[in-house]
Amino acid sequence: MNYELFMAEAIAEARRGSEEGEIPVGAVAVLDDAMIARDHDRMVLQRDPTAHAVLMTLQAAARKLESRRLAEVTIFTTHEPCAMCVGALVEAEVEALVYAVPDDRRGAAGGAIQLARDKAMPHQLSVISGVREAEARRLASESAVG
Repeated sequence: MNYELFMAEAIAEARRGSEEGEIPVGAVAVLDDAMIARDHDRMVLQRDPTAHAVLMTLQAAARKLESRRLAEVTIFTTHEPCAMCVGALVEAEVEALVYAVPDDRRGAAGGAIQLARDKAMPHQLSVISGVREAEARRLASESAVG
């Protein structure tokens, strides 16, 4: 799987969100080396604290696949997901999570806490971090939203 390419797509999605006045976080869902869904944070525009890029992308992927289980899907996101998002990834049985920027304050895939690979959870995700991190950090620092 081409991690660099798919993370570039997540960064492009984050850029779209930033242009709409959102926090620049983007995500894409990949199955069999094909993007099946993509989205960015929509919390500001939707006035919804749960409208995170990962959740929006996960929902779109589930609709596309017509399934609540996404066992062979990999989620790429520009920012380490929070507990809510990682919980949803675990519940959907997503195969893998790839993120650019770690978050030691809110991240739930090893940053602040480790839910993604916690043996007490019913499913564990494969996690890869740091893909195109510098580029994602630059985009986040250029954004005035926060």
